[in-house]
Amino acid sequence: MASLVSSSKLSAAIALLLTATAFAAEFPAKPVRIITPFPPGGSVDLVARLLAADLSKAWGQQVVVDNRAGASGNIGTELAKNTPADGYALLVNTLPFVTNQFVYSTMPFDPLTDFTPISIVSSVDALLVVHPSLPVQNVRELIALAKARPAGTLGYGTAGAATNPHIAAELLNYMGRINMFAVHYKGGGAATTAAMSGEIPVFFSNTVADAMPLVEAKRLRALGVTGLKRSPIAPQIPTLAESGLPGYEFTTWHVLAAPAATPRALINQVNDKVRASLRTPDAVQRWRERGVEIIASTPDEATAHLKKEVQKWRVVFKERNMKAE
Repeated sequence: MASLVSSSKLSAAIALLLTATAFAAEFPAKPVRIITPFPPGGSVDLVARLLAADLSKAWGQQVVVDNRAGASGNIGTELAKNTPADGYALLVNTLPFVTNQFVYSTMPFDPLTDFTPISIVSSVDALLVVHPSLPVQNVRELIALAKARPAGTLGYGTAGAATNPHIAAELLNYMGRINMFAVHYKGGGAATTAAMSGEIPVFFSNTVADAMPLVEAKRLRALGVTGLKRSPIAPQIPTLAESGLPGYEFTTWHVLAAPAATPRALINQVNDKVRASLRTPDAVQRWRERGVEIIASTPDEATAHLKKEVQKWRVVFKERNMKAE
């Protein structure tokens, strides 16, 4: 009897494997949706649209971007978690994917158990900008000004609590031993508009490419690039480390993920297509022109990266007491 049960279980497992493999071989047989949990105008939306265009071409199927913003990415991410695990609804997310757990008392998802990473698709440096009326020319002068002014009088804009601009600015607060206060907006576009108007004097633009036209038009003043190296599209702008805060580094990333129950064969197939599509010279150039560097990691590399990021940012969030209001 035991052998019959074992044989039955083995047959079921083989049938499931064959079904998953056959399903993956046919994928995609209809349009694919990429959910982005942030509004248009930020780096997540940009990466999702670049990726959608490349995958549409590679698959011969339409890939549409679905912006589902709210709660610093929690709303769209929860939606993605609850979609069928068939590859037809994928998620592109960034740092709040792993850091929201530090600022919200309750969370609708766990990034490490409710999702299977397909790839760390790309990375991007931000650009620290200020309104031209602010009397600073570099990061050193900004830190000095923040220390000289009374507490609660120098603010910075964010794309929402715990979003990339918020994290980048709090890292500046932490390392510079200053206390600029956060003003949260509904997306990077709204925060950029507020920075241009002078409503808020300091802002970390999501990408260098987004901010450069405004810098060149003298609507904003650039103080530094957040990465370890100068940006190839704006080599005249120093890094924050060069501009007055040695050791500062903030380079965000973008993950492509699927619900946790998605078959591994399908995860691997999508990953193969992503890597093949994005590693062409044409794709690298197009993405780089928008200030985005392609990574196109394996699923295992993506999983390891997410786990590392959870540990890395836990300290900063605790030290700065960052909470969603």
